[in-house]
Amino acid sequence: MALLLGAVCLGTLAVPAAAPERPPNFVVIFLDDAGWGDFRPFGDPAYPTPNVQRLAEEGCRYDNFYVPQAVCSASRAALLTGCNPGRTKVFGAYAPRVRGLDPQYATLGEVLRAAGYATASFGKWHVGDHPETRPHARGFDESCGLMVSNDMWEFHPENPEFWGRYPLQYWDNGRVTIERVTPEHQTLLTTWITERAVDFIRRHRARPFLLYVPHPMPHVPLYVSDKFEGKSGVGLYGDVMMELDWSVGEIVRALEETGVTHQTLVLFTSDNGPWISYGNHAGVTPFREAKGTGFDGGIRSPCIVKFPGRIAAGSRSTQAFSTIDILPTFAQLAGAALPRNPIDGRDVWDLMIGKAGAVNPHDYYPFSTGQTFEGVISGDGRWKLHLPHAYRTLVRAANDGAAGQYRQDRIDLSLFDLLKDPFETRNVLAEEPEVAARLQAWAEAHRQRFYAELNP
Repeated sequence: MALLLGAVCLGTLAVPAAAPERPPNFVVIFLDDAGWGDFRPFGDPAYPTPNVQRLAEEGCRYDNFYVPQAVCSASRAALLTGCNPGRTKVFGAYAPRVRGLDPQYATLGEVLRAAGYATASFGKWHVGDHPETRPHARGFDESCGLMVSNDMWEFHPENPEFWGRYPLQYWDNGRVTIERVTPEHQTLLTTWITERAVDFIRRHRARPFLLYVPHPMPHVPLYVSDKFEGKSGVGLYGDVMMELDWSVGEIVRALEETGVTHQTLVLFTSDNGPWISYGNHAGVTPFREAKGTGFDGGIRSPCIVKFPGRIAAGSRSTQAFSTIDILPTFAQLAGAALPRNPIDGRDVWDLMIGKAGAVNPHDYYPFSTGQTFEGVISGDGRWKLHLPHAYRTLVRAANDGAAGQYRQDRIDLSLFDLLKDPFETRNVLAEEPEVAARLQAWAEAHRQRFYAELNP
């Protein structure tokens, strides 16, 4: 499977239309641990996903969309701030009651609320669990959901004593409404989040809005409502995927019924690749490794963007860009001021619409796991340099909610040509010395600037 990089195929992207009468609405649907191949048209799962497929048919599918770190909190902070983990020092996944993302880094909610937007976050927050770092303090007028991952509770399969120190709570507009989330509550999370998202759209049709929907699923433990239990016929993971697909359909239908479809950009993606140690409770990716690594199975996520009249229906792009680019791109479309703090993302709207001659404004995108800086990808998405580092690789997957087994492996300095080898199997370091030298220089400059104190 050779994915053409820096090209646009299967449809011609639209030239930007005249400016809309008001700034656009933004809907960001951000799944948790969904695999690149879990939905059509990216993969061919045994269960139907008609609403995600329709979203792609009415928008653009992006095959080379990256997150800078394939772990929960780091990935969310990058999306919300437009900053790489090395800048914010948000690494890995936060435990409960951790302060989290420093308020000095503005969020997308703060940027758009300052420009007059109504803002909401419904789902899994996971970038801070103190009063000054929860959604209402970080630019979101309305919120509900979990502060941390849904497995950080007393029923954790590996370390229930540690994760059970604090009960998993459900929050609603700044207060705890469920003191101890139970399995029965988990079955309703996708439904509750979807209902709130639809209600928010209906109440804010008359003004610009940002709707951020970071679903807790399909992160383990998996739960599904009665209306989707057994519906896929292929097991619980398929049921969960079908319910998430239903959620996408409900949100899109609310946009249509309120007459704001043509004023709204909808972005659908995942925070990272699948957690493959969970076997039949995990998604799939065609790429090397998965969640918790810097290989493309971890950091390349499916992405669809629909914006009628601005992005051509049924198009497909292989331009590379990243979650860090969402904040500045949305700010430009909204006419909003960028944060006062430095950011790493750039406006990539010309790339997203396939404007002739558009070039990625980044020389490179860095990637990391935890506090370990692992390498860079060239801005055009073709070349990927791995610095020497250890990584986890799967030994044995488990099933039905049990965790499998990893071992530590190591990769030496390696250069991959993602145009010819998207699976990172053939090191071309010796064959491309000039490319390798250029990427090594970028990597060393990035390491010195953001990681020298962490990894001397």
